Amino acid sequence: MYHMLASLTLLASAAVGALASDLKIDVTLPVDCDRKTKKGDSIEVHYRGTLAANGNKFDASYDRGTPFGFQLGGGRVIKGWEEGLLDMCIGEKRTLTVPPELGYGSRGMGPIPAGSTLVFETELIGIKGVPKPETIVVRLTDSSDEAATESATETATETEAGTAGKIAEKVGEAAEFVGTILADSDDIQDHNEL
Repeated sequence: MYHMLASLTLLASAAVGALASDLKIDVTLPVDCDRKTKKGDSIEVHYRGTLAANGNKFDASYDRGTPFGFQLGGGRVIKGWEEGLLDMCIGEKRTLTVPPELGYGSRGMGPIPAGSTLVFETELIGIKGVPKPETIVVRLTDSSDEAATESATETATETEAGTAGKIAEKVGEAAEFVGTILADSDDIQDHNEL
């Protein structure tokens, strides 16, 4: 019985983990370009970081007037940035909603409490070695209500399917684990049924 309870706890934990670790990327200013960011690029980004819980700003490069520079994929920034700033064009703006697992996790960092979901408004200013375009070409989007509703419905359906798939995978793993425990415990019992 103890093993079954432990298995169910593991299953619940895995399901919650699958749901909680998703990075949300909202492209707020889509831009067309020939060269997007990739791992290994040295990039410059302007950003504003706030706490999702209360909207309090904890840092902003805009306030300093200088973009933040780092190598993408170099492990010098949180995982939410490593993933959320890939395939981005110069001039593009994104809002990243970073769960604790892809941010600072269970440790606090200055004004950021432990376990915080973070929201970053980001703007790609430049990629080292890539000329800045003379003009930023904003990607046109269909702003009709019907297209927006259809897109939102498709996104929600894709998100639900992805979440359901992750949960199903974790349930399968937990069920296999429970089966192994039951089989192992069955081996040590005497069977005197007859």
